[in-house]
Amino acid sequence: MARYICSYLAKAPLEELKPALGEVLKFCNFDIIYHTIDYIMARETPGKVLFSKLVTVEVLIDSTTATNQGIQVNLVVKNDELPLQNNNHCRQLFERLQQTLAQDHQWKLVANVPT
Repeated sequence: MARYICSYLAKAPLEELKPALGEVLKFCNFDIIYHTIDYIMARETPGKVLFSKLVTVEVLIDSTTATNQGIQVNLVVKNDELPLQNNNHCRQLFERLQQTLAQDHQWKLVANVPT
């Protein structure tokens, strides 16, 4: 299973954070399939790759430690594909998601842990 993890510090009010995350996910061709107050699960739109390569994104919003400097957001990007190649489909979508977040001034990368 390919899995890539990163943490961001979002400089946005909590009530604006989920809609902003939803827009980023939709821009990267992910459909939100489940969400709660502090959790979003999205899956890559089917049709372009094999089912086993479909990527899932889990977004964990840590609202309990929110400060004036921001809210920590953890992203887990994964699929059922074995990461036999360094540049696999899951990694490509992970990097696209990171690039999209980096273009927005309200996000600051805290940690990037590819596994």
